[in-house]
Amino acid sequence: MKKIVVTIPVKDRHKQYLEDIGAGCSFCYASASDVTGEMIQDADIIIGNVEPELLKEAADLKWMQLNSAGSDNYCVPGVLRPGAVLTNATGAYGLAISEYMVGLSFVLQNKFYRYIRNQTDHQWKDEGNVTSVWGSTTLVVGLGDIGGEYAKRMKALGSHTIGIRRTEGEKPEYLDEIYTTESLDELLPRADFVALSLPNSPSTRHIMDERRLRLMKPGAYLLNVGRGSAIDGDALCRVLKEGHLGGCGLDVTEPEPLPPDHPLWDAPRLVITPHISGQNHLAETFERIVRIAGENLKKFLAGDLDGMRNLVDFETGYRKR
Repeated sequence: MKKIVVTIPVKDRHKQYLEDIGAGCSFCYASASDVTGEMIQDADIIIGNVEPELLKEAADLKWMQLNSAGSDNYCVPGVLRPGAVLTNATGAYGLAISEYMVGLSFVLQNKFYRYIRNQTDHQWKDEGNVTSVWGSTTLVVGLGDIGGEYAKRMKALGSHTIGIRRTEGEKPEYLDEIYTTESLDELLPRADFVALSLPNSPSTRHIMDERRLRLMKPGAYLLNVGRGSAIDGDALCRVLKEGHLGGCGLDVTEPEPLPPDHPLWDAPRLVITPHISGQNHLAETFERIVRIAGENLKKFLAGDLDGMRNLVDFETGYRKR
């Protein structure tokens, strides 16, 4: 009998859904913060994230289904036992995070953050000219579920959409142009919006360094919802203080949580949220996570490993397909 440990916050109907698929399996439910090494030491399957350090106890683990899209912490050699399969929750977060990104785009270009401050200070003050998504150019760096969904929405609003991905591939209909990472430098000066939705990896760390921040079009907007390590925070502070960018929105920072005395808090034209765009605040996000887990559980138990969604490549940290 296979033992399945579930750490995502399932309700009774979710449990029934998973248990119907895994009939004959033994299920153990615990919150991620309450999981112990003893609970997972004989687990065949884990559905949900647990502390990577704890996984050294999971000597029998055959498959782990993450409830996050990011998987870099679990791809480090020695975290999972050799031969274990890893899948992530790509496909669950695109709806919530892309709508967050569109909302943040409007907040920045319409200077809503200034009007909120003015309201707090009881000031009736016109903050001047704004820009529009219509007629703009949007550059999306990272064309997974999240980046793709944002590009779709920006195109629908009248923006010319350009995508950057690691490897060559067919251009989806929601993009007007598509390139690989090697073209980033020549594309940055064209974009009014630059959106990053990248995982943490050696190749993405500080991909937006000071040189590239200054390559951006004067008055452009920068969004980051992937990993805070994609942007050099000190360089971003300097560029914002000099007025080169129209604004920046960060849902992720380096480090996290951002220390109270970090200079980013006081940088001008910057909106910071505490890594909440991909949480389960939107109920549909969690429903999608459960469905992905259920679909993969059915495939795994049937021995169809190749048919599982979001198989992670341990070498790159990206999903294989």
